[in-house]
Amino acid sequence: MLRLAAGILLATALWAAGRDTVLFDTDSGLFGDDGAALVMLLRSPAQVTVAGITVVPGNVWAAQGAEYMLHILDLLQRPQIQVYTGARTPLVHTAAMAHEAGRRWGKLEFMGAFADNPADVKPAPGAKLSLRRPHHEGAVEFLISEIERHPGEVTILAIGPMTNIALALRLRPEIETRIKRIVFMGGNVQVAGNASASAEFNFWFDPEAARIVLRSRIPQKLMFGLDICHTAVLRKAEFDRIVAVRTPITDLFREDLGNRYPGFLKHPEATGYMWDSLAAAYLLDPGFVTKSETRYLDVLTVWGRFYGSTVPLDRRSVPDATPVTVMQELNFKRLFGLYHDRLTRQD
Repeated sequence: MLRLAAGILLATALWAAGRDTVLFDTDSGLFGDDGAALVMLLRSPAQVTVAGITVVPGNVWAAQGAEYMLHILDLLQRPQIQVYTGARTPLVHTAAMAHEAGRRWGKLEFMGAFADNPADVKPAPGAKLSLRRPHHEGAVEFLISEIERHPGEVTILAIGPMTNIALALRLRPEIETRIKRIVFMGGNVQVAGNASASAEFNFWFDPEAARIVLRSRIPQKLMFGLDICHTAVLRKAEFDRIVAVRTPITDLFREDLGNRYPGFLKHPEATGYMWDSLAAAYLLDPGFVTKSETRYLDVLTVWGRFYGSTVPLDRRSVPDATPVTVMQELNFKRLFGLYHDRLTRQD
């Protein structure tokens, strides 16, 4: 009997060892691409273990993002997953700076949390506030602790501004080389921005943080920027295939993508993008990416028209920085098959 129990424990340990341990850093809105990314990973337990969720300001302020994450976890019945909030604001960028930039250089396409009141925390539509609460201001410490406990084993999935991660790297510079890899959605290389005309939103919201991460010695940096995201278009046909399967998750998907952005129920001709879901999907099936290239990249942090833009790195000033693998092209049929499967599964 003891031998049988030992064998089961060994088999379990070996099975778990094959999974990717992921720290999920997000600026989640109601559902959108962040929620889809979380659902995809949590419904892939043979491939991924989500060690915890850290919330950063971006799409919304961190307290609101944590509430949305807790609501999704409640729907999935995952009480064991812990949620941590961290930085309350970007390192330098402020709402006043953003408003002044819009006045000087043209209206911003999206301002995210800068357009909201940080004190407001609302439940998801039709729901009450979660009975669970996040671990307030523990995100940075949690990131550091997990990386130090599992050197070389942790993947950071960064699908919001990189404030929490940058703070962790500044507090413990030695953890840079102990991170297995960072897979992130952010930046733009050859296409226009979606916050300002020149900058992608996650980089624009906290350019200083993105610069710290891109200039770091993290061994692998895998970038899903706007260049590849623009090729992962969601139209009403894809929306309809998801919502045709009725579950609590697809109902939330319907509420958000149907009535908010991109508003398929009101504007059937609208288009949306998978964005953060691409980075999550890569952890499950990297083969959907069909073309990539390696570059050394930096972020402009001088406040002005090009604040937050992605630019080539001057390696003379940062000789130890590691390169970035920039994803460029994908197989959409293969990607959407994975997306559809995970979002429509029954829990």
